[in-house]
Amino acid sequence: MSPVNLSDVVKAYDIRGLVPEQLDARVARALGSAFAQVVALPEGEEGVVVGHDMRESSPELARAFAAGVVGSGLDVTMIGLCSTDGLYHASGSLDRAGAMFTASHNPAGYNGIKLCRRGARPVGQDSGLAEVRDLAQWLLDRGGLHDLRQPGRPGQITETDLLADYAAYLRSLVDLRGHRPLRVVVDAGNGMAGLTVPAVLGTGDLPLEIVPLYFELDGTFPHHEANPLVPENLVDLQAAVLEHGADLGLAFDGDADRCFFVDERGEVVDPSTVTALVADREIAKEVADGRDAGEVAVVHGAIVSRAVPETIARAGARAVRTRVGHSFVKAVMAEHEAVFGGEHSAHYYFRDFWYADTGLLAALHVLAALGEQDRPLSELASGYGRYVASGEINSTVADAGAATARARAWAEEQGAVADTLDGITMTREGEPMWWFSLRPSNTEPLLRLNVESDDRATMEEVRDTVLRLVRQES
Repeated sequence: MSPVNLSDVVKAYDIRGLVPEQLDARVARALGSAFAQVVALPEGEEGVVVGHDMRESSPELARAFAAGVVGSGLDVTMIGLCSTDGLYHASGSLDRAGAMFTASHNPAGYNGIKLCRRGARPVGQDSGLAEVRDLAQWLLDRGGLHDLRQPGRPGQITETDLLADYAAYLRSLVDLRGHRPLRVVVDAGNGMAGLTVPAVLGTGDLPLEIVPLYFELDGTFPHHEANPLVPENLVDLQAAVLEHGADLGLAFDGDADRCFFVDERGEVVDPSTVTALVADREIAKEVADGRDAGEVAVVHGAIVSRAVPETIARAGARAVRTRVGHSFVKAVMAEHEAVFGGEHSAHYYFRDFWYADTGLLAALHVLAALGEQDRPLSELASGYGRYVASGEINSTVADAGAATARARAWAEEQGAVADTLDGITMTREGEPMWWFSLRPSNTEPLLRLNVESDDRATMEEVRDTVLRLVRQES
């Protein structure tokens, strides 16, 4: 019997685990075979496209996964080093199912897999990932893959480089030429943005001066973890923006599918503000193309700022709220044929990018919005965020259900109403308005708190009260 328990590494919408304790070549091969059987073959796929990030274990794991796919009689196109949105581009442009080997922002000891159907359509717990997990576990428990080998020829592996095609496609969606010159500091965090940013933004024909930070691909993350959600990982970028007198700064996570923004003052621009700004642009583009605004849908995660649905409504479009997580957002976007989607975690999704998330396309939108007018980013962003937010605060608790119940009981005493779309969101209307969300992490043993209000004093009072209840502090 295999000592590996795939329930520990197969999460709600991707796969994450320690290498080699939880994820090694044997596990990757079983997952490749299971993915072929559960997803690719039943949907009539002829092949699967596989890419990987810069982590030391990624090439071996990607090859092992490919071997499992090939053993099932399907072809594999290996695109080598790429960002996660580069893999989505490959899946969309080649019309093939895909697998991206990355652990995103997790520390160096981790790796993982993000899976998609052709056209970058999601594979999550409710759309095939649980079945992939169970079949791969069955294979591992029997020590081999011979039971799933298909009669006839095995599949073939080919290699190709799609970086130039990916860059050209993104640049075709947002044209920066003719805008005012901008100086941009980019912190790649030694992740895949060190490969993709030069290809998309650094070609010399755009009005951009790129100041690079940590562009060397290094999966040990020698300077800081590639997780811009953690404030200390943005310190170097903030300092460099001020040092170079830059117009803005961009920070990417390890697989470069998320982008965070710093304004000219070195202040972080809230991802909800970016969501509202890009939504405004995408709605306006649809209207300019002759579409009625009321027919345009924009999807947003359950815990973005109220400013997001308010911006969408002000533009005359329709806001659709959904659970946090890329597989959920993508599925709801496709259902509503939404033009754009955004989350508080700085994932930005685009209809024109196969409903998938891409940090660089969001960056292009912000650069265009900034470059087509004369105001600094701080002023531009101020028009999209009038509320005060806590940011996401994590707590490790012994009983998340009991902790949530204590916070809910207190909020209901204050007249707040509960919503359980994603964890629990308690909203109290009136003067001042406030809401908070408590949501268990899908990838880590944490309870996540977000608070927003009309004013800072109220936000801090609600934040501190809920944290005491969650952590059982006196």
